[in-house]
Amino acid sequence: MVSKEFLIVVIIAIVVGAIFIRHPIPATSPPSASPSASPSASPTAKPTILPTVIPTVIPTVIPTSTPVPAPVSNNTPPGAGYSYQMVSADGQTYPVSIIAADINSTKVIVDTASDSDCSNNCPVLPLADYVSRNGAYAGINGSFFCPAEYPSCAGKTGSFDTLLMNKNKHYFNSDNNVYSTIPAAIFSPGSARFIGQSLEWGRDTGVDSVIANYPLLIAGGNINFTEAHNEPKFGAKGTRSFVATKSNMVYIGVISNATMGEAAKVLRALAMDQALNLDEGGSTALWSGGYKAGPGRNIPNAILFVNR
Repeated sequence: MVSKEFLIVVIIAIVVGAIFIRHPIPATSPPSASPSASPSASPTAKPTILPTVIPTVIPTVIPTSTPVPAPVSNNTPPGAGYSYQMVSADGQTYPVSIIAADINSTKVIVDTASDSDCSNNCPVLPLADYVSRNGAYAGINGSFFCPAEYPSCAGKTGSFDTLLMNKNKHYFNSDNNVYSTIPAAIFSPGSARFIGQSLEWGRDTGVDSVIANYPLLIAGGNINFTEAHNEPKFGAKGTRSFVATKSNMVYIGVISNATMGEAAKVLRALAMDQALNLDEGGSTALWSGGYKAGPGRNIPNAILFVNR
């Protein structure tokens, strides 16, 4: 049996539950915490995105190998005056400085620094002085001699041993038979003569000039000299001075970068009738209105072109 007191409790609970259902108590939110004053965060700086620079590829310019044109050869000597030309001989090309003169209107003379024979400490002059004091329009160094700077020339500096007749009709080394077998060139009014040995020549003073030297490169239009194999002096490349004739023309000049044998071939290619080698190397000098080769060292004699 339910007690009276239990029933009363149940009834009260039912009444209270009905009231709660009809009038619910609003839910309360927990108090919000006041926001703390936190510093405003600085906006993160966004990096500027730069465009990637792609370098322009410049193509490498490979220079085109332009072939160097072969020098134009000219195997015809000048008709008058000075010429610098490339002469082809035996498959090679050689620079040639050459002066031409008509022997009928030009007097070929040889001038000397000494007035008479000299055996040591002999006077020497630059080619320009010989040209100037004779009123010449062209000139070239003359015969081999003994330069003061050569140790082997001690006691005979400035001297030369070969036959020569200068403009004053004086014969040098007339009694010297040591070099009497070397060639010589003789110039007269309107003509020239080349001989194989200077002993073949007398002491005629009626000619304009006489000069002996060696070797004789061209004789009768043909090559007259070929150097021996490995010949130390004439077989080396160098400058080769010459005096030559062709018909009524006389020539003086310098061939560059040639052995003595090659110089003979060059003169043959120029169709010379006769040609005599002159001094060379440090003595090389050629004049035509100024130095065309040289001036080289001072020299004891020179070949000159003077108007008749």
